[in-house]
Amino acid sequence: MEALKQCRNKLREHEPARMRLIATEACRSASNGEAFIARVRAELGLELEIVDRQTEAELAVTGCADLIEAESLGALMFDIGGGSSELAWLDFRGGRPRHQGRMATSIRSWQSLPVGVVSIAERFGGIDVTPESFEAMVAFVAGHLREFKGRGKLRQMIAEHPVHLIGTSGTVTTLAGLHLGLERYERQKVDGLWMVKAEIDATMAALLAMPFDRRVAHPCIGRDRADLVLPGCAIFEAIRREWPTERVRVADRGLREGILISLIDADRSTGRRPQAARR
Repeated sequence: MEALKQCRNKLREHEPARMRLIATEACRSASNGEAFIARVRAELGLELEIVDRQTEAELAVTGCADLIEAESLGALMFDIGGGSSELAWLDFRGGRPRHQGRMATSIRSWQSLPVGVVSIAERFGGIDVTPESFEAMVAFVAGHLREFKGRGKLRQMIAEHPVHLIGTSGTVTTLAGLHLGLERYERQKVDGLWMVKAEIDATMAALLAMPFDRRVAHPCIGRDRADLVLPGCAIFEAIRREWPTERVRVADRGLREGILISLIDADRSTGRRPQAARR
């Protein structure tokens, strides 16, 4: 509530013409999710919207759309969260949308996995991770991936056409920071970075061999992520094994950018010019 109060104060200061405030998996799955939303409305005057998993996937796609390579005929975007992970297969063989805000119309199949970095860490542990426990995490996630609609057709498309992965999550950006050898995390160097299979393999192997205290001390990981980064890598690894591509593009963007772009696109469609923009 204290954090949301700060958000409310910033909104009052900047007076946005329009806004969309969303809640995701935590409020979807919590038994008191609706009660929490009601309390926020009563105490802070903020109208939070609990979005469903499909909407969350569509917003993530919209936020990352301009990172899809122009020559690619498709992409598999994945967003590794705390309580769930979203996957969306984009297929452009019938044409690509002209506007970034419409990119979600190219989603051929999507899935929300009921696994995230927190839930995997709680189930398998994230502090002392051995190669054996890491493989157990990967196998657990792989079991959920088998339910992806069009799983085999996506594999066939990857084999026959230019398709790449796009990863948007702390896990993937952390791997990118480690790969680049950054002394501190720098978004401008990470967002949009391409990593090839061999680079991801080497970075994951180095991370798996890194003791917990070194993960805590690493400037691209830190204490907050030290016990979550390897569970996140296990989710990433399961996706890579199921749909192997030579390259992955790293995205330090997602839902917030997706919301903003969709609002802009809606204004473009209606010809609306918000009062704040006129000022």
